[in-house]
Amino acid sequence: MSISLPANSKMLTSDFIFGVATASFQIEGATAVDNRLPSIWDTFCAIPGKVKGADNGDMACDHYHLWEQDIQLIKGLGVDAYRLSIAWPRVMDEKGEANQAGLDFYRNLLKQLKAEGLTVFVTLYHWDLPQHLEDKGGWLNRETAYQFKRYADLVTKELAEWVDSWATFNEPFCAAILGYELGIHAPGLSKPEYGRQAAHHILLAHGLALPVIRKNAPTSQVGIVLNMNRSYAASEKAEDQFACLMRETLDNQFFIEPLMKGQYPQLLKTVAPQYLPTVLPGDMDIISQPIDFLGMNFYTCNHNAYDADNLFKNVKNSQPVEYTDIGWEIAPHAFTELLVTLHQQYTLPPLYITENGAACADQIIDGEINDEQRIRYLNGHLNAVHQAMESGVDIRGYFAWSLMDNFEWAEGYSKRFGLTYVDYQTQKRTIKHSGYAYRDFLNRRKR
Repeated sequence: MSISLPANSKMLTSDFIFGVATASFQIEGATAVDNRLPSIWDTFCAIPGKVKGADNGDMACDHYHLWEQDIQLIKGLGVDAYRLSIAWPRVMDEKGEANQAGLDFYRNLLKQLKAEGLTVFVTLYHWDLPQHLEDKGGWLNRETAYQFKRYADLVTKELAEWVDSWATFNEPFCAAILGYELGIHAPGLSKPEYGRQAAHHILLAHGLALPVIRKNAPTSQVGIVLNMNRSYAASEKAEDQFACLMRETLDNQFFIEPLMKGQYPQLLKTVAPQYLPTVLPGDMDIISQPIDFLGMNFYTCNHNAYDADNLFKNVKNSQPVEYTDIGWEIAPHAFTELLVTLHQQYTLPPLYITENGAACADQIIDGEINDEQRIRYLNGHLNAVHQAMESGVDIRGYFAWSLMDNFEWAEGYSKRFGLTYVDYQTQKRTIKHSGYAYRDFLNRRKR
């Protein structure tokens, strides 16, 4: 089984970038090494019942110590680029001063990535807020946005030389809504008004950091990464159509509209004002400054029925469809529709698909991992990106999630998203059939 695109696909030209992606807390381990501060995820993992299997990030993939072999793993997959994130608690102390040991880790890593000829995409925030800032209110405290600006200033001053592209945040929806509104992720708070206020402060932090990053890294691209699912109505009934609209508005438009148009969805004022955060004068101008690119993470779609209490509720697709090991519907067509619809709704900057992948029930049999479902998933979604580009969407690159199996947040180590299998007992990495299929696809393109 292989991955292939139409011979005339723009994705096969030399200026389209292919990569793999990871995030600091999910792979690094070494949580108490070299003066790293505790993060909200260290705290959350220690609360009984919050993370499956009582798993934590203490060891993860031990990338902090195995980074040199991991770079060879990346190189071996034949990709053009690597997307990683910086751990805020690793590079700054409680006073906001540089922690040189942590910065040295990233400096060495980035230098080696560049020496290997890779294009480097760095995300400044992939959910691991320093716990001492959460103790002061975290993203509910407006001051955290200004602390993020300080952090962005420090990191970009120190590391800009080896970075091609900076993203301020990964998935504000997850950081804010899963963390502060639904309580599924760290810090585990659950009030609707909390989620939306946290989201506003994250978007504000993004805007505050932009001029600082541009000053320190004038030759790099700067943007932000959003995650979106395509929303569908469970039926043709008017109330289900309304439920779908509300899901789309709260999950997707709530995050992209402030960035693109400097406002939260107007519909909410009338229908659900409880979802509107407190906004101070000037905030929306800061948030809606132009960006060089928009990162888009896509995994699945959702189906929505009307719910009198919450406006919408998630329901299963009434059609027979395939699901991944995490229970997410496989829907490449939804990916194309999402991208084309956003292109119609907004004047978008260039897009990068910064995450896309599948959790499969992978097993090593005779030293091999035959993850045929993941190969089909990648093939379907790469072709979905091709279709979107054919419809006029400006997409410049694609990153598979993930380089290797890792700590999957509240799911602990129970779900595997990697192109590479990690044996957590021995830390042995074994490339899966999907990793080889991705490599072979990329190598064919270069001929």
